[in-house]
Amino acid sequence: MLKSTSGKTIIYAAAVCISVLLLSSCGTRRLNYDFRDLAVAAIKLDMDIEMNDNHRLYLEAADWIGTPYRYGGSTKKGVDCSGLTSSIYRTVYKKKLSRSAEEQREGDCRRVLKRNLREGDLVFFHNGKKKRDASHVGIYLKDGKFIHASSSVGVVVSSLNERYYDRHWLQGGRVK
Repeated sequence: MLKSTSGKTIIYAAAVCISVLLLSSCGTRRLNYDFRDLAVAAIKLDMDIEMNDNHRLYLEAADWIGTPYRYGGSTKKGVDCSGLTSSIYRTVYKKKLSRSAEEQREGDCRRVLKRNLREGDLVFFHNGKKKRDASHVGIYLKDGKFIHASSSVGVVVSSLNERYYDRHWLQGGRVK
């Protein structure tokens, strides 16, 4: 009887240990990013970065802030709008995008209404002349803000509510 009770006790103790280990790991995930890096990114992007946000997107976007505009460029020495979206998408999402704003809109995305934009969606604008073609593209972050390469100031975060972007809005796009 003693052997039986002792064996049951060992099995019970093992079961409790295994249960504790399994339950303690439920819902947790290892954070790959240093909170200091996220704090710096939040300052550069001028926005709060929360736990459920795509940290990889925000860290990559922050690294591009201040990069000068260069037509046809796709590096941190100089970048244009579609070069920026292509580079960030390749790094963050491991997806290859076309090289022009209009090609990204037509070939790489499906249409998304402005009110349904999600983090990482592309935002497209026309230049006022060809109102059906995308001449500018950026990546939606959150709270009405997006990152893009402005021809006048380089890579910045802007608001969709700014007068220029509101007037020149074409559509949102979710990459396929």
